[in-house]
Amino acid sequence: MATNKFVVGVPKEIKTDEYRVAMIPVGVEELTRAGHTVLIETGAGTGSGISDEQYAANGAELVASTEEVWKRADLIVKVKEPLPKEWPHMRSGQIVFTYFHFAADEGLTQAVLKSGVTAIAYETIKDTKGTLPLLTPMSEVAGRMSIQEGAKFLERPFDGRGILLGGVPGVLPANVVVLGGGIVGANAAKVAAGLGANVLILDINLDRLRYLDDVMPPNVTTVFSDRHNVLDSIQRADLVIGAVLIPGAKAPHLVRRDDLKRMPTRAVIIDVAIDQGGCVETARPTTHSNPTYIVDDIVHYCVTNMPGAVGRTSTYALTNVTLPYVLQLARKGLERAIRENRGLAEGVNIHRGQVTNPAVAETFHLPCGAVG
Repeated sequence: MATNKFVVGVPKEIKTDEYRVAMIPVGVEELTRAGHTVLIETGAGTGSGISDEQYAANGAELVASTEEVWKRADLIVKVKEPLPKEWPHMRSGQIVFTYFHFAADEGLTQAVLKSGVTAIAYETIKDTKGTLPLLTPMSEVAGRMSIQEGAKFLERPFDGRGILLGGVPGVLPANVVVLGGGIVGANAAKVAAGLGANVLILDINLDRLRYLDDVMPPNVTTVFSDRHNVLDSIQRADLVIGAVLIPGAKAPHLVRRDDLKRMPTRAVIIDVAIDQGGCVETARPTTHSNPTYIVDDIVHYCVTNMPGAVGRTSTYALTNVTLPYVLQLARKGLERAIRENRGLAEGVNIHRGQVTNPAVAETFHLPCGAVG
């Protein structure tokens, strides 16, 4: 695989209600100007308001079929993990760059191992500060959306408690509990507080709680996350936001099945951690078309691609941060790119049939190799 000229392929996303696309026209222009070929599957940008003509005007080669994109591309750039229908297209030596969330999907993990591709996961790439730059923008979107969705599903026609998030004069606002004070949790808390709710953020990082206590408005309270405080907070919660993240690993169950009995009837849980298995024991993946279900009189919302519903905003937010890495991979090739950028190397979860991410290896009791 030549390092000076790459074929970059962008297939259309096939996950249910997924409207994002992995590249915008400026990315095509940057790559083609550097001498690379960019294949865009026809219609890939429609959900984000980007036409085939816009891609073509910036140098893309439009391709009619998913199969051709996968067959010709050295580097596949996606938004969501390959679904079973796409697994047969993966081939040895190819690089696939997308959100993988392997710890939540053993079938996907085994399929990628067998294929021989190098899987670079957006969600585990780190920057020089040790943060997760490719997860951050989608976490911002999902955190803010979680309150929009929570407010909607608290309405009685959607099986909720019939509560207005911010209340009105003379009537108390809703109680919102946010499990996790990271990017998702902070954005959820900010929006919920702005709507007038009483917000409680729980986290195990006291430095993070001190920071949040400084920057959040007065209707946001921070509490250390332990078993007793979780149980105490959810028994008064109208809306619970699951925002726990352990990079690369499966999310811990902070709310167990028996705990639901403590919650008010028809309270709502939005488990944003569902991509990593969910932090609520009763959470299972749902879609935008069928987003909720009820367990023990508690409404569960567990959509695995929340930002996909606001495709245009999410696509531009995501590609702002992914394009520099795509350019590095295309310009330098895999080996040199990960050698010179250790943060990018952290994104390599599977390489040549071996797991290289410790959290994924631990989840499935597999050996863990080194990369680069």
